Amino acid sequence: MAAPIIVTGGAGFIGSNLVDALNRRGHEVVVVDHIDDGLKRRNLERLRVRDYLDKSDFRDRLKSGKAPAATAVFHLGACSSTTETNEAYLRDNNTEYTRELCEWSLRSGACFIYASSAATYGDGSLGYSDDDAVTPTLEPLNLYGASKQWFDTWALSSGVLKRVAGIKYFNVYGPWEDHKGEMRSLVNKAYAQVLRDGEIALFKSYRPEFKDGEQRRDFIHVDDAVAVTLFFLDRPEVSGLYNCGTGTARTWVDLAKALFSAMGLPPRIRFIEMPESIREKYQYHTQADMTKLRAAGYSAPFLQVEAGVRRYVQEYLQPQSAR
Repeated sequence: MAAPIIVTGGAGFIGSNLVDALNRRGHEVVVVDHIDDGLKRRNLERLRVRDYLDKSDFRDRLKSGKAPAATAVFHLGACSSTTETNEAYLRDNNTEYTRELCEWSLRSGACFIYASSAATYGDGSLGYSDDDAVTPTLEPLNLYGASKQWFDTWALSSGVLKRVAGIKYFNVYGPWEDHKGEMRSLVNKAYAQVLRDGEIALFKSYRPEFKDGEQRRDFIHVDDAVAVTLFFLDRPEVSGLYNCGTGTARTWVDLAKALFSAMGLPPRIRFIEMPESIREKYQYHTQADMTKLRAAGYSAPFLQVEAGVRRYVQEYLQPQSAR
């Protein structure tokens, strides 16, 4: 029997969608995660996995040399909270754990593909290029982004980045993110708002060049994010850091209108004050530079907001709420 593919964070949002895609391809999968709620367990139960390992057990096996053999490792597991303030925890959980798993993968001959983050770009003043030369200069706005940046810069300076692939996911939305609480996409949270209140609340702008609700993000459907992730499995010769977005920035108002349209309702949007705690660190514009990924050979089109939100609403959110 061939060695499986390991997916850390495989019961999470992008991870469970990736495992589902690997299932459809016929791959054997070992999922590594830490399940602490029923919604995350539900994500895992819908999948076909050879084995499940708790993150702590798996890390112990890594250190003792008893980790299961693998043909490839997708390392998506991390603390993704942008409000986490425990630097020591993030250095250990997000940076050191990634380094340990990366080094183990390379020693064992497994392809290593890991999740970086668009949070590494900070306020965007240095642009959104995934070029290696830009990487060491980036200044994330929070410790989560910094923990991803620490590994990226280590991988670059050590030469490891020439042998692995890192993916900078932008604003991913889609099915099976329900367990993420406040870190869920606006589509998921706003769908519940509309059912409850008939309206969507968006943050006001505190910069004169942006009208209320016209702050912009690069929103990418999870199906596209998974397709990009699998590209690196299919093309193991492609290495380095790569953005994973659509290359198009859209406003929060665009996203809200797409949601109302998908639900067959007229738009009702209310603007609310942004909490003072995040005003100074709020990103007003993100847009992935997709030049490098396209040059590497990824040619598939990306779902635009209207089509992606419609798919999410009609194929997942509405059926789930009808249960």
